[in-house]
Amino acid sequence: MAQPTPLCEVKDIVQDFRRPSGQTLRVLDGVSLTVNEHEVVALLGPSGCGKSTVLRILAGLIPATAGSVSNQGAPLTGRNEDVAMVFQSFALYPWMTARENIEAVLRAQGLSEDKVKERTDQVIKVVGLTGFANSHPREMSGGMKQRIGIARAISVDRKLLFMDEPFSQVDALTAESLRSEVLDLWAPVDRNPSSILMVSHDIKEVVYMADRIVIFGTNPGRIRKIIDNHLPRPRDYRSPEFLQLVDHIHDIITGMELPDAAPLAAATPAGEIEQLPPVIPSEIVGLIEYLEARRGQEDVFRIATDTAREFGEIISVVKAAEVLDLVDTPKRLVVLTAEGRKFAKALAEERRSIWRSCLMSLQIFKTLHAMISRQPTHEIDREIVEETIILAMPHEDYARQFMTIIAWARYGNMLSYDETTEKVSLSEGNGTGNGGSHGSTPAPTVTPSA
Repeated sequence: MAQPTPLCEVKDIVQDFRRPSGQTLRVLDGVSLTVNEHEVVALLGPSGCGKSTVLRILAGLIPATAGSVSNQGAPLTGRNEDVAMVFQSFALYPWMTARENIEAVLRAQGLSEDKVKERTDQVIKVVGLTGFANSHPREMSGGMKQRIGIARAISVDRKLLFMDEPFSQVDALTAESLRSEVLDLWAPVDRNPSSILMVSHDIKEVVYMADRIVIFGTNPGRIRKIIDNHLPRPRDYRSPEFLQLVDHIHDIITGMELPDAAPLAAATPAGEIEQLPPVIPSEIVGLIEYLEARRGQEDVFRIATDTAREFGEIISVVKAAEVLDLVDTPKRLVVLTAEGRKFAKALAEERRSIWRSCLMSLQIFKTLHAMISRQPTHEIDREIVEETIILAMPHEDYARQFMTIIAWARYGNMLSYDETTEKVSLSEGNGTGNGGSHGSTPAPTVTPSA
């Protein structure tokens, strides 16, 4: 019997971006994926593995460098009209109310005012926004903002709902509630969305939601494994079968993302700017102190359990520490390097000095230090830093990378950033600048258990 035509599909796609040096950066290499009728597919993997790029290619927002993209069996040219999107950052119009945010996309579809009002009223009720329809985003919690995003997406009645880390900006309990609500919206077979394609780094989230879990590896992004999830719905986060599948995926990702190999920084070609994991310094410091309390090493699964952190978040913290050459990752272990042990035993000021030395081994900080040092005022505009990031990493979240760079540099008393003037300057001890006014760092959030 003939197989049904997929709703959308990519075959052997490649995605390249050109770096400022002229070298080509391959983001995706040989990725093939289908999304079929009435299924939830999750793309799982670390930051920078190309998950969101696949989403954008299937949505028709960017073209693939090579390979084929199709929608319902026909080559996709331009935007995919069968796709509605829910974004990580809510992407709401802040000057509009919840109702107006939904009505705006419906009017863009050319619907009559009566139909716009009817459908807006319907989706407001469905997603639990009754009583908040006339509120502005600034008056709402993260969960309520994302409900507006979901309402706006389902209001246009598309076959495919694409979700790019849709629950990462809300608290854990709200995320759990929203996952259930999205599945309730998807479950009826007689109405849209027929299928969901979501991007996530949360293993429990994809085990709860997805029928197929597509695990990506990095450098460049490739599909490492596709897991069929046959757990019956509704799924219980605490059931033995659920936890067994979570552990299985943990093992797969650990084998790929924490290989017994050189640190990530060493793998970056000389002169190229590295992508930094979006982790704040206190999380890295907390990890170092945790490992020091355990004789310098611990199993990565145990770290996640002890600190009550989501596994994907712990992987990001470990990779950040590895970028700085403070830890190494043989197999499933996370082990302090000699520099990491020195950092763990040091007092506050010496820690900052060690941190600053680690930063200066990374190209982005070398580049910024040199750029600022050449200026008579020893400061540059935020826009210049962001342009540097965009040119080096054209498909990454440049604003998030900027804030990560600033957070790391402030902790090391290397750079300062003035939010009012949006100027980046050298901190005291590295030239001129006001140094300490923005340099405080919160207490570690990855701490040793008793």
